[in-house]
Amino acid sequence: MADKPWKDLTPDEKLACRLDRWRNPDIPFMDAEAEADYRARVDRLAAAIQLQQPDRVPIRLMLGLWPAKRAGLTALDAMTDPVRSGEVWLAFNQEFPLDGMTISTMTSSPMLETLEYRSYAWAGHGLAPEAMYQYVEREWMYPEEYDHLIADPTDYMLSVYAPRTVGAFSAFSNLRSVFSFIELPFVEGYTAEWGTPAFLEGLEKITAAARRTIEWNNAIGPVIGRLMAMGFPGGAGGMSKAPFDILADTLRGTKGIMLDMYRCPEKVLAACERLVPAAVDMALGRTGELPVPIVIFPLHKGADGFMSDEQFKIFYWPTLREVLLRVIDEGVIPHLFAEGRYNTRLEEIMDLPKGRTVWHFDQTDMARAKETIGTVACLEGNIPLSLMHAGTPEQMVAYARGLIDVAGEGGGYIVNLGASADDGKEENLKALIETVMSYGVY
Repeated sequence: MADKPWKDLTPDEKLACRLDRWRNPDIPFMDAEAEADYRARVDRLAAAIQLQQPDRVPIRLMLGLWPAKRAGLTALDAMTDPVRSGEVWLAFNQEFPLDGMTISTMTSSPMLETLEYRSYAWAGHGLAPEAMYQYVEREWMYPEEYDHLIADPTDYMLSVYAPRTVGAFSAFSNLRSVFSFIELPFVEGYTAEWGTPAFLEGLEKITAAARRTIEWNNAIGPVIGRLMAMGFPGGAGGMSKAPFDILADTLRGTKGIMLDMYRCPEKVLAACERLVPAAVDMALGRTGELPVPIVIFPLHKGADGFMSDEQFKIFYWPTLREVLLRVIDEGVIPHLFAEGRYNTRLEEIMDLPKGRTVWHFDQTDMARAKETIGTVACLEGNIPLSLMHAGTPEQMVAYARGLIDVAGEGGGYIVNLGASADDGKEENLKALIETVMSYGVY
């Protein structure tokens, strides 16, 4: 395969290449034991993902602020002090060694402040210092703007959405089309806009935000490197979204999209189709080089209760499936975080290549999932946050064993929480991990 151009490789060959890079990263391991642990963990995850039976049921956990809180940090601390935050996550992984590194999803508050980011509230900016960030749902895109989005999504996002949601981009709303560059007489009119006071002020904010991002990455990046050197593989190499969720979450909002499905269904469908390439590009990145061959897709509006089964089949699943197939063709493993319940969707989502996706379920019936989508995809999740918060260690052990018996039969299951936990009972966390390590052995 090494002698063949990437474009000539089959999807299976591309996956094999990506898995090999994941398993054999070009890093100096701490010692031979850490190197062996790293490869064992990758092999365990890869086997489960491909519906093979590993030596043990893998476990990785979505933990939001939990490690920070137990160390005495607030959410605001975690978003403003990357050095202390990194130390917390490093210590947590050493204390609770799982099959994938547990790392913070927090980002730099100073960077967000500098950009004048408006579509989220976060600790110290609309929320209490202890609170996790929260999306600010509005109709960030107006219904009369569908045609602009469908005609040119990039131009719409740059000249309408970004100026509306990010203060540093405000002056971008005055930019002419970049097609001005294809004819010499029009270049001056385009570039002159870059010299306006408002545009220069925006560029200064963007540059300052970039510097703060680099400062943040320079503090957090070495922590990730150290965790890998200690034997912990990363869990994902990128993120993307379902085209319908880009439209419904990010642009139109819940109320707006629900009305649109009845008032202008043809525009909703056309917009979803137009957003397929954007979702694929989000997943693969500009170069297609991913450190981990797994891309996370948080799924929102496709859950039971947001839309009917018929609407799911018309509006949600077709374009999501198209994105997944394109990503799979590039040797990438989509990790679909199906938030809420997917009990009425399980048969519909089975039309995918076998052993090439992970379905991370929150509150879905795992016995039915194993019988349906579990025959073609790896299952993950389903440990309730309520149990982590209010249960006893004995209840946690019983629940985890039941899940392993049902979903882990023959392989194809990864233990995880149903959703991200910001805190909980430490004795329950320990009970869960110990149960998987002892009872989850095949």
